[in-house]
Amino acid sequence: MLVTQHPVLRRFWYPVMPIADLTDGPQSFTLLGEPLVLWLTTEGEPAALRDRCCHRSAKLSMGIVQNGCVRCPYHGWSYNADGSCANVPQLDPGVAIPKTYRVDAFQCAERYGYVWVCLSEDPLLPLPEISEAEVSENRLIPQFYEPWQCSGLRVMENSFDNAHFSIVHAESFGVTEQPKPARSEIVPLELGLKVYATVPVVNPPTQQKNLNIPDRLTVREVESTWYVPFSRTLKITYPNGLMHLIFTAATPVSDRTSQLVQFCIRNDSEADASAESIIAFDRQVVNEDKVVLESTDYDTPVDVSCEQHMPSDQPGIIMRRQLAALIKIHEVQKDEPVLAGMSRIG
Repeated sequence: MLVTQHPVLRRFWYPVMPIADLTDGPQSFTLLGEPLVLWLTTEGEPAALRDRCCHRSAKLSMGIVQNGCVRCPYHGWSYNADGSCANVPQLDPGVAIPKTYRVDAFQCAERYGYVWVCLSEDPLLPLPEISEAEVSENRLIPQFYEPWQCSGLRVMENSFDNAHFSIVHAESFGVTEQPKPARSEIVPLELGLKVYATVPVVNPPTQQKNLNIPDRLTVREVESTWYVPFSRTLKITYPNGLMHLIFTAATPVSDRTSQLVQFCIRNDSEADASAESIIAFDRQVVNEDKVVLESTDYDTPVDVSCEQHMPSDQPGIIMRRQLAALIKIHEVQKDEPVLAGMSRIG
C-alpha cells in the first residue's frame, strides 16, 4: 500500500507539527506527498496552504507572516488562510486582485498542542477525541516528533502486537521467559479497532520510580484504540491506579517516510514522576521498535495473503482488511455514481 497512490487517505486528519513551532514564522511539512506551508493567523489559528505561490511557484514557507497572511519570498504576494491572494505589491492602489490569484487551502485545526491537517473538504472521521486529555487534573507530556523510514501501517500493527514484547523489548519491559502473547479481547469498529488485554511486564528500577510500584514485575490493564488510518491510543492502567495513556501517530509524509508524533497523558504529577524520566523510559521503548520497523518493507501489503500470520496478528489483519475495503470502495466511487447511503463511511 503506497500511501500517495490512494486518494482516500487524504480524507483523514493527521497531526503534522507542534503548534509551538509556528511561533517562529511559516513552516513547511509534506503530507502524503503534498508540500504544505503552515503558519498562525492574526487570531492565532493555524492555517495550511499548498507550499507553492501561484505566480512563479516559489515556496511560501520561505517567506514571512505579515498581517496574518503568509507572504511569498519572491515577489511579496500575500495569501489568506483560505488561499486567496490578499496583496500584490506590484499592483496600483485600488486595483482589484484577480480571483485566480490563489493557492489551494486545506482544513487545519489545533488539538492537544499539535496542528492537524486534512487534505479533503470531506473527512471520513472527525479529529480524535481523547477524553483523558480534557481532565484538568491530568497532565499532557509531549514526547517525540521525528521522521521514521517505515510505513504508518507497520507502526500501527506494531502498536497492537503483543507477541513482540519478549523479543524487541527484552531490555525495557518484556518478560523474556514468557514469549507467548497475552490474550486479547478484540472489538472491530466500523472504522477502527479496540483491543483490551492484561499484560504482565518487567518493572525495572527506573520504572519502579516512575510508576511508584516497587515490585520487579507488574501488570498493565491495556485499552488500545486504532483511529484509521495511522493513529492510536494505548491506555495503560497499573494496579495502583496510575494511568499512562500514549497517543501515537505515524503521519504519512511519503511512501517511505512517516512522521512519528507521540505524547502521553498521566493522572499523576511532576512531583510523583518527572516528565524527563517518563520520556526517557518511553524513548527506550520507542527506539527498540524503531530499529526493527525501519528494517521492514515500506510497501506494506493490505492483501493478507501476501505475508504469513499467526493468531496474535488478528488486530493487524483487521486493519489491513479495513484499509483494503476503504481503498476498494473509494476506487469504485471514482468510476461509478455513488449509491444512496454510500457517500460517506462511518
